[in-house]
Amino acid sequence: MRLLDTLALLLLSVLTAQPLSAQVTFGAAGAESEPFRRQEWRVPSPDTDIAARALLFRPVGAGPFRLAVIAHASTQNVLRRAQMPQPEYRALAAFLVARDFAVLVPERLGHGATGGRYVEDQGGCDEADYARAGRATAEQISLALDYLQKQAFIRKDAAVVIGHSAGGWGALALANADPKRISAIAVFAPGRGGHANDEPNKVCAPHTLLAAAAEFGKVARIPVTSLVAVNDSYFAPAFSKELADAFRSGGGQDDLRTLPAVGSEGHWMIETEAGVQAASNELGRALKLVVANRP
Repeated sequence: MRLLDTLALLLLSVLTAQPLSAQVTFGAAGAESEPFRRQEWRVPSPDTDIAARALLFRPVGAGPFRLAVIAHASTQNVLRRAQMPQPEYRALAAFLVARDFAVLVPERLGHGATGGRYVEDQGGCDEADYARAGRATAEQISLALDYLQKQAFIRKDAAVVIGHSAGGWGALALANADPKRISAIAVFAPGRGGHANDEPNKVCAPHTLLAAAAEFGKVARIPVTSLVAVNDSYFAPAFSKELADAFRSGGGQDDLRTLPAVGSEGHWMIETEAGVQAASNELGRALKLVVANRP
């Protein structure tokens, strides 16, 4: 089975690799379509030879719109990452567009069609380097956000970052950014190392994860709202509370809210319409921080 997985991964690498001679260009990569002016974009990545693929959604009109960047979940499994479809979070994007946000969903290095080296690798379970992995994710979120904020139809301030799982962990690492540029961060079940050895409610090196959260909190400047479903088996509410407490112990602001059960696994709630509906009140409350902090 390992040999078959390796061969499949090699084939995927050949099919998705960008030609070495190709010129890297950024910006819109196709026409707008429905729903919500859906459009493919290419945005910068830490690898100057690779443009990260992204989807952009936006309201009707010329803007300038506030920007929301959605940071997707990840996996340590190489084959699953290579086969990952373009993250879309359509129900969440619809929620945000209805509130006059332009929404960017970038696909990070080492995932799906973007390809390239997986720079967020946390390492082995026992020796996981969660702080380094989180900062690598944060860098990619920041690069995409910076590029979009240079567009004429996007406001230069008051952006919001919404992260899911490993994307949420990267968003916590990004809480040290300029509060004028990013006014609020909302994270759904942030963390890394969940389902250790494929076991529910088990986290790789949990004390290391908590220590990294405290480290992020020491330099945090942006308020965070953490949201977790009661039936999340990757980062259960009890552990999520420990994580939020660790972030706060370092000096960061993290308002943890527990959401009702959604589906059979609450960790994936934000990818569904039912999950967005269940989170809508708390998420809407968190997004009011954007308005409150506007100059």
